[in-house]
Order: sequence, then C-alpha cells, then structure tokens
Amino acid sequence: MKDRSPPSAMGSSLSRRSILAGAAGLTAAACLPGVAGASLVMPDVMPFEHDDYAHARKRFHTHLVKKISAPEKSSPLGTPEGGRRVTYPGGPNGSIELVAWLSDYTPTTKLKPAVLFLHGGNATGEGHWALMRPYWEAGYVVLLPTFRGENGQQGNYSGFYDETSDALAAATYLENLPGVDKDRIYLAGHSNGGTLSLLASMVRQFRASVPISAGVNSWRYFNRYSDELCFDESNPQEFIMRSSVCFGPSLKCPTLLLRGTEERPFDADHKLLMERARSAGMRIDNMLLQGTHNGVVPGAVAESIRFFSQFG
Repeated sequence: MKDRSPPSAMGSSLSRRSILAGAAGLTAAACLPGVAGASLVMPDVMPFEHDDYAHARKRFHTHLVKKISAPEKSSPLGTPEGGRRVTYPGGPNGSIELVAWLSDYTPTTKLKPAVLFLHGGNATGEGHWALMRPYWEAGYVVLLPTFRGENGQQGNYSGFYDETSDALAAATYLENLPGVDKDRIYLAGHSNGGTLSLLASMVRQFRASVPISAGVNSWRYFNRYSDELCFDESNPQEFIMRSSVCFGPSLKCPTLLLRGTEERPFDADHKLLMERARSAGMRIDNMLLQGTHNGVVPGAVAESIRFFSQFG
C-alpha cells in the first residue's frame, strides 16, 4: 500500500515502503497485544462485519496511543503547475484545515464531472500532481487532497482511519464547488490512496471508484510497518475498521481494482472482498496492467478514465 519513488517520478521524498502490503487472511483475534513492533499472527479467515461501515464509524473512535506526523519526510506544499492551492476543512466536522490541489477550470452552466484522487504514500509532491493531467484533459475537475500530518500540516497520523475522514471531507468540498456536477463525483487512488478509496467508498456513494494497488487488510500492512502502529493494537476492532475486506457488502459504488503485473498479485483477501461486495449486488471487478507498483499509475489513470466514461 506504500509507494516510494524518486521525486522526479512521484514528486516527494517518500518513505522506503514501496511494495503493496497485500493481504493474507486474518481474524479479529489475531492481533497480539503489547508493544508496537510485535508480530501479528495471521489466521486463515478475515472477520466479516454485518454492520454497514458508515454506521460502524459513527460508533467507533480510534484510540491513538502515540501522536505522530505522517511517517515520511516531505516539503511544504506550494502551488502546482496547472492547478490551484486550496484548503478544505478536513477530518470529522471540519476539525482541521488541510491543503488540496485543484485543477484550473472555469465554471459554466454545463456542470462538469470531477475526480477525487487520493495519492500514494504518506506525503504529497508535484510528481503526484503531474499524473493527474489526463483527467483534466478529459474534461474532469480534479482535486488531489493532502491528509493530516503530511507536509508539515496539522493533525496526527492515524494509519488510514482519520485519513478516511479527510478523504470524505475532501469529497464534500469537491462536490460543492461551482460548476461541478455532484452526481458525477468519481474516486480513484493509488497505494495508500487506493486503500483509502475503498474505505471512503464504503461510507458514501461515488459515481464509481478505481482503487489502484490498494490494500484491504490492515493486519498485513502493520505487520510489515510496525513502526507506524500508533493505535491500540490490543483492540482487534482497530484493525477491522481499517480493513475493507471486513466490510465488503458496504461498498456503495461500482469499483474496478487495478494492479501492476510486477507487484504482489491479487490474493485471497482481495477475492474475498469481491465475493462479499458481489453478495450485496455491487459491481466490482479487477484487472492487471503492465507495470510495477509505481510504474502502473499512468496506465491505471488512463484505464480509470475508460471505466468512468461508462457512467456519464
């Protein structure tokens, strides 16, 4: 779920974590209590939550046991070429102000479709923004939000939970911009952003979603990157609430999962997510595209445009 590339490729000095933290099956009882860094046992079957993810989030509050910024070195955010630097009220109830990059467009009486793109890694750079060009050239308004604790901003990193709130807040900001068709808000994201795309599309309805190189199993992720464990690891629900595979029937829009041929393949947990979403009648498909974890992104952006075009 992480990406790591040179600044010329992805735009920021991202962390060492470049390989998708894929998914082996796990159960709620699998998490070992104790200090961060302990191995997390991985049973065969992921828990299945009957509750809708949106409802579950209303009752659940993550318990952060350490307060940290996003775990990547990053530079302050400027204004990217071809875009504007804006701010949006991130987090639950607009609790913090965060930076986003918005494509230049002129509002007209004919409403435009829009794409909310959630970047990979835990920092934002202009290389991420450069990958957005095909969207605005295809007629979409594009918003690339940053998340709490990134690039020197407010807020504490929470490992996909409060960041999902930021993504949802960014979607609300985007759909209320002048000239944007709120019925045609599309969602895409890469790596960590793909993981957030799945979680966000289990809370609210988008027109369609394309998670790229997404993770679905948070135990697997934090077993690889235990230095990022900032929440109470003795509580299995903390992991469940960060694992989209546990909430498959909560998916609320047509979804296309994309992945590169040279990265970790779609595994049993991804297949289980698809089975669970389809059991609720939701369309979800997967596809391999030529490329590595980072190298697949340009082709995936093009494929997402083809997918979105089916929905108007």
